[in-house]
Amino acid sequence: MKKSYKEYLKDITTFIFDVDGVLTDGSVLVTTTGEMLRKMSVKDGYALKVAIDKGYNICIITGGTNEGVKKRLQGLGITDFYMGSHHKIDALEEYLDIYNIDPKNVLYMGDDIPDIPAMKKVGVASCPQNAVPEVRAICDYISHINGGSGCARDVIEQVLKVRGDWMDNFDAANA
Repeated sequence: MKKSYKEYLKDITTFIFDVDGVLTDGSVLVTTTGEMLRKMSVKDGYALKVAIDKGYNICIITGGTNEGVKKRLQGLGITDFYMGSHHKIDALEEYLDIYNIDPKNVLYMGDDIPDIPAMKKVGVASCPQNAVPEVRAICDYISHINGGSGCARDVIEQVLKVRGDWMDNFDAANA
């Protein structure tokens, strides 16, 4: 019998996220000039920043190439990006090799078919509520939250709580 995903959260030191459909809702708003706009959740942004500040590794592996998305995530402190990545397993393996990270220490959140090979290699495969059925079928954890609406915060918060890193030094009086 397979263990609950919660039993693996204590081993997670690294988060890998897809962008479109995970950190965004998967929609693209196209302007009359052809610019493609995306919406991201500030709740995801807060959790990403907290995880970085606590020393967790964060990597973005996306098929997209939007520089605005990259700039937003860099502003949170994310430094590892694989953009325009259509073979995400190759990007994952390179990232793990560069930083000597054991795949069992990785939580990968994706939402669509290109994410599946990479998701099958990590300790915890997760997805937003509205991921495609093929992804949902292989996930250890399916967030109750849709992509772009806080699903990244959901998984980050769960890991940080298990590891004692969520709000451990939070002082509400000085917030």
